[in-house]
Amino acid sequence: MEFSIATLLANFTDDKLVARKVLEKKLGCEDENSLQKLHIALEVLEKIGILVKERGKYRRVTEEGTIEAKLRCSSKGFCFAIQDVEGAEDIYIRESHLSNAWNGDRVLVRVLKEGSRRRSPEGEVKLILERSNHTLLARIKQIEGGFRAVPLDDRLLFELKIQTNGMKLEEALDHLAHVEVLRYPLAQYPPLGRVVQILGSDAEAAADIDLVTCKHDLSRSFPESVLEAASKLPKRLLKADLKNKLDLRNLFTVTIAGINGDLKAVENAFSLETTASGNWRLGFHIADVSHYVQPDEHLDREAFKRGKSVYLGELILPMLPEAVAERCALLPGSDRLAISFLITVDPQSGEVLDWEIQPSVINVDTALSRQKAEAILSDESANTSEQVVQLLQDLEKLQKAVKQTRLARGSLQLNLPASQNPYHDEGILGAVVVNDLPVRSLLTELVLLVNELMANHLSALGIPAIWRVQGTPDSEDVQEMLKLAINLGVELSLEPEVEIQPLDYQHLTRAFAESPSEQVLTYLLQDTLKPSTYSTTKGMHFGLALEQYTHCSSPLRRYPDLLMQRVYYRLIEHGRDRRNTRVKERVNLRHSSSHTEINWNVLPPELQQEIQTDLNRVIIQINDREKEVQEAEADLAGLQKAQLMKQRIGQVFQGVITGVQSYGFFVEIEVPAAETKTDSNPGVPLRVEGLVHVSSLKDDWYEYRARQQALFGRKNRASYRLGDRVAVQVKSVDYYRQQIDLVTVGSDGTPKGLSINDVNDDDTSDIYLDDMESDDLDSYADDE
Repeated sequence: MEFSIATLLANFTDDKLVARKVLEKKLGCEDENSLQKLHIALEVLEKIGILVKERGKYRRVTEEGTIEAKLRCSSKGFCFAIQDVEGAEDIYIRESHLSNAWNGDRVLVRVLKEGSRRRSPEGEVKLILERSNHTLLARIKQIEGGFRAVPLDDRLLFELKIQTNGMKLEEALDHLAHVEVLRYPLAQYPPLGRVVQILGSDAEAAADIDLVTCKHDLSRSFPESVLEAASKLPKRLLKADLKNKLDLRNLFTVTIAGINGDLKAVENAFSLETTASGNWRLGFHIADVSHYVQPDEHLDREAFKRGKSVYLGELILPMLPEAVAERCALLPGSDRLAISFLITVDPQSGEVLDWEIQPSVINVDTALSRQKAEAILSDESANTSEQVVQLLQDLEKLQKAVKQTRLARGSLQLNLPASQNPYHDEGILGAVVVNDLPVRSLLTELVLLVNELMANHLSALGIPAIWRVQGTPDSEDVQEMLKLAINLGVELSLEPEVEIQPLDYQHLTRAFAESPSEQVLTYLLQDTLKPSTYSTTKGMHFGLALEQYTHCSSPLRRYPDLLMQRVYYRLIEHGRDRRNTRVKERVNLRHSSSHTEINWNVLPPELQQEIQTDLNRVIIQINDREKEVQEAEADLAGLQKAQLMKQRIGQVFQGVITGVQSYGFFVEIEVPAAETKTDSNPGVPLRVEGLVHVSSLKDDWYEYRARQQALFGRKNRASYRLGDRVAVQVKSVDYYRQQIDLVTVGSDGTPKGLSINDVNDDDTSDIYLDDMESDDLDSYADDE
C-alpha cells in the first residue's frame, strides 16, 4: 500500500514509543517494496530530527515553532499555510521558502517571523507531509526535445515534463489531458508525468464527470487486492455470528431507498410497535458493517483512504466495493446483522423516554423505493399492504412529534434551495434545510435522532468518539449581519456581549421569513455559521442545538460512522458493568438507564487511551477527505450550471442581488423547471449566480459602500443594493472556471453596458474565482 509521511506520522499521537512492526501493520506494508519505502522514510525522519529511535522503537519529537498545515496558493503565486486549529493565524510562505510544495499539499512549517496586528506570521516549508496533486488536468504543448503539460489550475505554477512511453502525443497537442505525476520536483530536476487519458480539445469537449474525477483524483475502480478481499467475505451467517445478538427477525421491518434509489446499499431499516403503556417503540436498524470490515485490513484501509462515498450526479463512487454492500445491506427476505436503536417515544410530545442500542439480527419484510413511499404518504398508492401503509403513516406522525422537540430546543431550519443530501442528516451546513417531501423529512428526523442518541450514550459513559461539532458564530459576524438586515428593513438586535444561542438564530429565521428579502437574509445568516467538522474533542453542535453529536447511521458510505460501530462494540465487549467484582448487580451498558447508575470508569484506562489514540490518528485525514469530496461534488454542480447557462447567452432573467463588492455585484437568477428538463431529469428550478462587473456599468461612476452593501452612482444617484431585484442578461460563460458574466438590462430590455470580457479586465477572474485572495495577499503583493 502507498502511504504518505502524514499517515506515517499520524501513528505518533503521544510520547509513546512505536515499534516498526506496528507501523508496518497500520500502513499495510506487506510487500518488499513498501517495506523498503517505510525503512527509508523512517531513516530520513530520524536524520532530520522528526523521529528519534530508542530501544529499537520510534518516538516523535515535537519541535517548537513547527506547525502542520495545508498549503493554499493564489493564482498570483502567494501562498499561505492554513492551520487545522479553528481561529489560528494563516502563515505566509514566500515562493523561495516553498521547498517545491504545491497548492493543496499538507506540510510541516517552521515559523520564521511572528505576526503583527496587520501582518500574518511568515514561515518556510520544512517538510512535505502529503502531496495533494497525484494527478491533474493539463494542456499538452510541444517543446524542443519533448512535451510538457501545463496545468489548468492556475494555482499550480509549474510545467511537467512528459514521459511519452510510446504514446503519439503529437495528436494531443493543445488538448486537455489527465496527467499522472510520476516524480515531484527534486533539486534541479523538474516534475515528471505521463498522460493517462486525452479528454478533449478543451474543457467543454470533455465530459463533466471526467473533468471532476481527474481534477480531484477520484478513483472509479478499486484495487485488485480490495476486490479480492471483498469477494472472500462470507456469503451467509453462521451460528457463531448470531451469538450475543438480539433476535429481531420476527419484527415487521421496512426499508426505504435513499436519494439515489439504490436498493442494494440500504443501510437503515425501520420498525414500530406500541408498548403496553401506550407509547411507541421505534426500531431504527443500522447495517453492521464493522462485522465484515476489520481494522487495518485491505477493505478498512481503502475505506479510510476514500473517507466517504462520492455523489456525482448519476455516478456514485462508493466507499466500499459492491460485494461488501451485498453482504451488509439490509435486503428483504435475508437475515442481516444490524445495530438496532430501540427507542421508546411519547407519541404526543415526541419526547424520548428511554432507549437501548443492541447488536441484532433482523430480516426485512418490505423494501420500498422512495417514490413508492412518497405515494403511500400522499394517499396515492394502491396495491400496498395495510401493514406497510400503517407503519409509514405512524412513522410520519412520530417524525412530526420528534421535529417539534428538535425545534423547541433551538435547532435551526433554513429555507434554502433543496439540497440533494444523500445522508438525510444536517448536511454540510450543520442545519436542516426545509423540505416539503414527506419521506425526506421522515428520514432526516429519524437519522438526526439516532445520531443524537449515540452521542448522548457515549458521552454519558465517558467513551471516546469522533464527534461532529459546529462552533458558535462569532459575535462580530452576527452584528454585521444584523446591520445589513436593518438595511433590508428587518429591525432586530442581539446583545453583542452575550454569547449567541441557537434559539436566537431560530428567532432570526422566523423574522426573516416575514420579510420580502428572506432569500438574501437567509444567505447572510448562512454565511455566519461556522463549518461543521469532525473532532476527537467533544463540543457542541450549534446548528442542531446539541451539547454533543456524532454520525453513526451510514457505515457503508461514511468512514466515521463505521468507526463509531467499532467504538460501540469495544464498549459492550470490554466495558465494566459494575464497580468491582464484589458487586453482584450489573448495569446494562446498552440501555440509557445506565447513565445515572454509573460513577466509575467504564473502560480500562489502557483501552480508553488506545481508542483515543486510534481516533486521533485518523481525524485529520477524515476532515481533509470530506472537504475534497465536497469540492468535487460542488465542482460538478458548477460545471453543469455553467453548461446550462452557456446555452442561454443573450437571454434576460429577473434576479436578486446576493452580494456586493467593490468590483461589482452578484445576482442570483432562477432558471424555470421547464428549461432544465432533460430526458433523464424531470426538471427542477435551478438557482444560478453570476457577476455584474462595475466595468459594465457605463452610465455612471459607482462607489462601493461596504456598510450598506451597495454601489452608488455619483451623478445619477442610481444604486445597486443587497436584496434589490434587477433584470440581467447572460453575456458570457467561462465553462471550466464556472464564471457567469451578466450585464444589467434597462426597461426597454437592452443591456445597459458591456460585459467584463468586452473590457478585457485581466485581473477580474482572479477576484471572481480565487477564494484564497485576502487582505494579507494584497499587503504582501504591495511589498513584493
